[in-house]
Amino acid sequence: MVDEAVRALREARIDVVVGIGGGSALDAAKAIAGLLKPGNSVMDHLEGVGPELPYVGPATPFIAVPSTAGTGSEATKNAVLSVRGECGFKKSFRDERLVAEVALVDPDLLATCPPAVIAANGMDAFTQLLESYVSSRAAPLTDSLAWGGMKAARDGLLALHADVGDAAARERMAYAALVSGITLAQVGLGSVHGLAAPLGAFFPIPHGVACGTLVAAATRINIEALRAREPNHPALEKYAQVGRLLSRRATLDQAAAHAALIDTLTTWTHELALPTLAHYGVTSGDLPRIVANSRGSSMKTNPIRLDDAEIAAIVAARL
Repeated sequence: MVDEAVRALREARIDVVVGIGGGSALDAAKAIAGLLKPGNSVMDHLEGVGPELPYVGPATPFIAVPSTAGTGSEATKNAVLSVRGECGFKKSFRDERLVAEVALVDPDLLATCPPAVIAANGMDAFTQLLESYVSSRAAPLTDSLAWGGMKAARDGLLALHADVGDAAARERMAYAALVSGITLAQVGLGSVHGLAAPLGAFFPIPHGVACGTLVAAATRINIEALRAREPNHPALEKYAQVGRLLSRRATLDQAAAHAALIDTLTTWTHELALPTLAHYGVTSGDLPRIVANSRGSSMKTNPIRLDDAEIAAIVAARL
């Protein structure tokens, strides 16, 4: 679709590209803006696909107007694009010159968002904040942003899902999504997003659903792996801090805070009615293929390297 748009519009002397919608719409607009002037195929630049040629630009100015609160694409340099099917992929076209010139983040644009979209995208935003917070590349500045974003999601996600007319909840989730894009762009993500790539490529699973349905299981397995192999890893205390934040119980010890975090994420998954992976046709027989294709850039910043059995267990927990 990106290549078709570039071919159709390249001679039209486009001055600016405006993307309005969710993460997929923004990413498509971002890629089109990047290629209108060079005119070549986006396949030339996708990571892990094709020749991976360096992007030379220039990009057409891009304005991002998110109408969902999820991916944070309005603040990132990457356009995530997919070809779905048996030989499908979900990869990024990434360059600093693709960042939006202007991001218009208006919470009122969330006012007509369906509850299922609010649920999936909101859990994606929270997952991005959590994975950034415990990333192997985490830094004090991104930690501060991620912390504020997670607090906003704690107070806004379930409220917005219950009542899209709640203006304060819309503001909180618009902020959470925006800062999740900033933090992921700086320090990376983790196992949930590592798995979201093959799941979204091989099956008709919306990105937010894939992330939202997996985050509780992935968090549990990350914590178990850290306890077993790296019991002094700083991410363990970070997970505990988030457990205290979400449960509003500041005095919990580390083990109790871990349990509170996993319990809260599990509760959110059920209250937001996030579908299982089986709903989209994923079976236990698909696990080897999913695991084999999960070790992209996101998995590299997971706080601990998970083995194949641990990655498979994350997916199996939500079949």
